[in-house]
Amino acid sequence: MSRIPRVLIVDDELHVRESLSHWFTEDGYEVETASGGHEALSILGRKNFDVIISDIKMPGMDGLELQRRVHEKDPDTAIVLVTAYASVDTAVQALKEGAYDYLVKPFDPEELSKVVAKACEKASLSRENTALKEKLAKAGPTIITGTSPGMRKVMELAEMVAPTETSVMIRGESGTGKELIARLIHMRSGRSFGPMVAVNCGALQENILESELFGHEKGAFTGAVSRRKGKLELADGGTLFLDEIGDISSKVQVELLRALEDRKITRLGGGQEIPVDFRLICATNKDLEKAVEEGTFRDDLFFRINVFTITIPPLRDRPEDIMPIAEHFLQRYAGAMGRRVTGFDGEVRDFFLRYRWPGNVRELANAVERALVVCRDDKIRMEHLPLARQASGEPEDPASESLSSLEERHIRRVLKRTGFNVTQAAKILGIDRVTLYNKMRKFGIERE
Repeated sequence: MSRIPRVLIVDDELHVRESLSHWFTEDGYEVETASGGHEALSILGRKNFDVIISDIKMPGMDGLELQRRVHEKDPDTAIVLVTAYASVDTAVQALKEGAYDYLVKPFDPEELSKVVAKACEKASLSRENTALKEKLAKAGPTIITGTSPGMRKVMELAEMVAPTETSVMIRGESGTGKELIARLIHMRSGRSFGPMVAVNCGALQENILESELFGHEKGAFTGAVSRRKGKLELADGGTLFLDEIGDISSKVQVELLRALEDRKITRLGGGQEIPVDFRLICATNKDLEKAVEEGTFRDDLFFRINVFTITIPPLRDRPEDIMPIAEHFLQRYAGAMGRRVTGFDGEVRDFFLRYRWPGNVRELANAVERALVVCRDDKIRMEHLPLARQASGEPEDPASESLSSLEERHIRRVLKRTGFNVTQAAKILGIDRVTLYNKMRKFGIERE
């Protein structure tokens, strides 16, 4: 978990609350206590907890009623019920109503610690899964599916491969939504309650990517002040999504292939083999077959990851999807900005359908959002679209721009021309990748 897990202890006996609070605080948890169900609900009104340890027999509100009330508000909270009055009927009822586990007093603190650790892990995965579903729901079905035959085929293939353990390669230009399709496959898979861990391979230098993927031990290199798990290890039980797989170096290709074949990894600076269990989904906008022919991408790794291919068509090849997606973004961003903009005028619609959209769906989203920032009418019009002047080829006066503005525009142009291949763009610009990344951050340039 990215934060300290929180535990709420609910018991009407003071010595039980104090001893358990001390025990779990020593174990590294953030702990609060409550003397009964009503006090617990009051605390839960201002803070969420990963696990609640609650006695069943308490005056006022018993543990079973507290469990029902908690799960009405947050079904992802794991609840461990304890009691000195054990009965099969009570245990069955508690588990049937959603309790994570049921322990009888007196219990072994070590056993309770193990139960709570597993319950925290389950709560974390459940919340991650819920957040993922909400993210996809907010993104909207039109962004993923569209109405075109090409996108319907993409969805059919995604639904077909999702329940399997097969490795998937998602191909498509930048901005077509490859990660969204990867997340959809993860959600529809048997690993949906496990984590989905995404790595942008093109954004990291070789040594950083190696540490990011495989982790490192303390002292493995300068700056490694503590042990760190790698993404392959963190994806255990879930899905690993490697974006821009075509950008990884030969050295990392060898290490990744070994991990895929052996299902074991070794952290940098370590000697212990760590078993890993993840499903692999990759994405690329490169011609990997050509890279294999040129010797820049290993053929054995290519055949290992290219088992099932899904190709997302560019937005220009599915014009019937353009306006539904644009209208979705309009509704979404207008609501967030509090703007009463109801649609696009006819000229804008015609332009959207003519424009080639080199940045695909991401460029369309950015265009709608920028237009809404400057729009003060009830409809988006041509004057609200900066990209309309660029697409028309209307000349701009360089003398009216600052040096910084010219630099930003040139960097954007080169990045777009190279499909946001940072390595290639840096070579054209005559700078190194780190400098280019720094300039992208400075100008707020995001990968399309």
